[in-house]
Amino acid sequence: MKMKIVIAGAGRGGLNLAVHLQRLGHTVLILERDPVVAQHATDAYGIVVLAGDATDAATLRQAQPERADAVLAMLHRDADNLGVSLLARSLGAKRLIVRMRDPSYRTVYEEVGIRQILSETEILVGALATAIEFEAVRHSMVLGSGEAIAVELTLPTRAWTVGKSVSEIAAHEGFPRSCVVAGMTKGGVVQAPRGASVLEGGMDLLIVSAREDLPAVVDFFLREREPR
Repeated sequence: MKMKIVIAGAGRGGLNLAVHLQRLGHTVLILERDPVVAQHATDAYGIVVLAGDATDAATLRQAQPERADAVLAMLHRDADNLGVSLLARSLGAKRLIVRMRDPSYRTVYEEVGIRQILSETEILVGALATAIEFEAVRHSMVLGSGEAIAVELTLPTRAWTVGKSVSEIAAHEGFPRSCVVAGMTKGGVVQAPRGASVLEGGMDLLIVSAREDLPAVVDFFLREREPR
């Protein structure tokens, strides 16, 4: 489904997101107070930019947030993102998403009814901590408030799980209780895992588990000998 997205802020994160969304075929409008930055976004990427302060009601009204599928607040200060969100809601925005820089603002956002809150600090710290602790993890994302995590593992050819089906592995007594195999990628082709799907060496697995179970998950899938 193609959507109309309004983004407040053309900083590095906001601009990169806008470019990505536009490449996916969505209609993107950026609000940016710096005219030089605004012009660059248009000249370099062909993005429609409204030059002005997104925290100003008159400027935000021009972006027609009530007609957008989502309004994203990605300014440098949480106070500004909060202001944009409240203004957008008063103008009829259906869906609000904020980038939270200071985790102490989470309660504030939640108290005014904003539910989609993305914390740069929490995401980065969670991903870096996982990379440090588990060398085998290629990518990771902390889910929810941190109790769950999604990781990408590449199966070595000598892993005991190679050649076994998802149903066989899930039935193993050593299978971590919170583990879910959410995706499989081979040669760039993404597959939805089924019970009969067979794991192959070099395959990337997307696995979701409780954070506390991650050591057992990594060991279970990657070890050379079958776990007892």
